Amino acid sequence: MALLDEMRMDRTAISVVTTEIPSDAKAYWQTKSMEERLIALELTRQVFNGYDPDTTRFQRVLEVVEGA
Repeated sequence: MALLDEMRMDRTAISVVTTEIPSDAKAYWQTKSMEERLIALELTRQVFNGYDPDTTRFQRVLEVVEGA
């Protein structure tokens, strides 16, 4: 699942506020379904951990054994 490829930031919706203003984040997330919350959580995890689907595959190991 490559959420980073599907998601784009709407830069017109960004605002700068001080931390002194009470956050309404809890009320916002209570209006979202469980599926929407999990998708947001996965997107946050991918952004935080630098997710790259091209480098997350298992490495194949090849060992050559000569006959005795």
